Amino acid sequence: MDLRRPFGIVAHARENQSAQGTDNFMVGVTVAERARLSALIGRRAFRSLLGRVNAHPLLRWRFGSAKTDRLIIAPQDLRTADATRAAEIYAGRFAFAGKVVICDRRSPFEMTPPSDEWAVTLLSFVWLRHLRAADSAITRANARALIDDWINLQGGWHPVGWRLDIVSRRIICWLSQAPFILQDADARFYRRFIRSLSRQVRYLRRTLKESRDGLPKLQAVIALNYAALCIQGQSGALRGHARRLIDELRVQILPDGGHISRNPGALIEILADLLPLRQLFSARQLQPPQALNNAIDRMMPMLRFFRHADGNFAQFNGMGPTPVDLLATVLAYDDARGAPLSNAPHSGFQRIDAGQTALLMDTGRPPPIGVSQDAHAGCLSFEMSWKQHRLVINCGLPAVNKENWRQVARQTAAHSTVTLNDKSSCRFLESGPFRRLLAGTPIVAGPRNVHIVRDENADGVTLQTSHDGYVDDFGVVHSRVVRLSQDGRSLDGEDSFAPPEGRTLSVNVGDEYAVRFHLHPAIKANRLSDGRGVILLLPDREVWTFSTMADSVQLEESVYLCGTDGPRRTVQIVIYGHARSEASVRWSFRHTPPAPHGARPERADEPELPL
Repeated sequence: MDLRRPFGIVAHARENQSAQGTDNFMVGVTVAERARLSALIGRRAFRSLLGRVNAHPLLRWRFGSAKTDRLIIAPQDLRTADATRAAEIYAGRFAFAGKVVICDRRSPFEMTPPSDEWAVTLLSFVWLRHLRAADSAITRANARALIDDWINLQGGWHPVGWRLDIVSRRIICWLSQAPFILQDADARFYRRFIRSLSRQVRYLRRTLKESRDGLPKLQAVIALNYAALCIQGQSGALRGHARRLIDELRVQILPDGGHISRNPGALIEILADLLPLRQLFSARQLQPPQALNNAIDRMMPMLRFFRHADGNFAQFNGMGPTPVDLLATVLAYDDARGAPLSNAPHSGFQRIDAGQTALLMDTGRPPPIGVSQDAHAGCLSFEMSWKQHRLVINCGLPAVNKENWRQVARQTAAHSTVTLNDKSSCRFLESGPFRRLLAGTPIVAGPRNVHIVRDENADGVTLQTSHDGYVDDFGVVHSRVVRLSQDGRSLDGEDSFAPPEGRTLSVNVGDEYAVRFHLHPAIKANRLSDGRGVILLLPDREVWTFSTMADSVQLEESVYLCGTDGPRRTVQIVIYGHARSEASVRWSFRHTPPAPHGARPERADEPELPL
């Protein structure tokens, strides 16, 4: 079965839209959004031109130096290592990003990469930590031989290997693994290693302005601060790099601790680099910038905010499989260890914890255009878990082969929310030339007004939300009200469709809504005989019941993209209706005690929600 078939209509529509070319890619975009997009394209075009100039052979001499600096200290690497991978690498078997390349006595840097993700992993040297985990004379010699190969083959220049995000990660990895690499090394290799490292640092420093906004730029600034603290010849630039770090943290880390991209996974990656950086400042007897400490203190509670009871993050805005080991390592640095936040207004998320149930909801606008290449059209989608089991999910994004799934996974249909006529609540830039220039597909239009009212009382917590992402296409404001009971055993919801204030409902009779609830693969779902309910059986044999007063409920194929072993089949509950004839649809999830053998649970009553 083609796992992408559940979203075939959306993917087909996207292909048709892409085929229209560049003439109408900004149709429906407001003047302000058009101006922001034009400015972004202009900046990226200028940076691309600068990159070509800096890559010219006549100018590469600026990044070289005859002076050999000295390594003073090395940062800690918090990422998990697997010593068994060292034997594979020694045997010339490089298994990265779901692809395997067997070198057969050739250098891996001479091989044709089977995918871009494989090339990024190889050239960023993140696999050095696996060699260090084995920590033997053979693995040290193997690491030095591979580094020597890279210096000989690509140390002068390579169009992929010298991409700024890869250079940033390679600098961090070389510095972090330097004690392992340089142990027992001869003076010749030491000089070559330090000179190449210094050359990469100088290149990154001079081309920093060309970095893509968001996480890539922050990681580049972090790499420069690593180098300034670890390499003796770079220490003079520390003040300037620290100032750039402060500026980026103020821009990218929001007051509630979320990242400007609204991707929960970005927090784990950033903290995995910022925590060792703070240690480096202390080890050099320097006071870490207060902005660094503040950013870490704000981000730590957000890690608990996005986490379900099973340890996995909610799948919002590009979040893939949760690196559980790395997350546990990062959380070990959290001194507060308090309860998760309930409201993240700057990041645009809400969380409800009641009894043994956790509900997380996306209640924010799309991120700024310049950092929206991975953002999803999932406004008002939610995820829900009971004890250690996730019930309602979003499809997420896989760890490998992301490009094959990215645009499908970003559509509204891949989220537990409402679609109108299978269209997304956001528009994505579909022009091929601009996609290449912007290194992705940003969101060029989407919900501009997202309203949220949170009410907590003795009966539970109610979220009253709405967004205007469908106003331009259909003249409809989608409103969603959810109420989780105090004991966490019942969730009542209502989705309604109304015109903006001062307008009349203009959708056509044929315009169809679909209310989707994607289920985790571990949940077994069966429709009730009346067609208006679904029994959900959890792995521990506990039962939840979904019900609605709509005409019928469908169980359709879906796909869970965040499995550790790749995409997995699952199902989704879908309620179809017409926005003109049915202004609202109510639904509920109820936890029910195990039914006696042979009995069938009754359908829950229609939920009552505040209007």
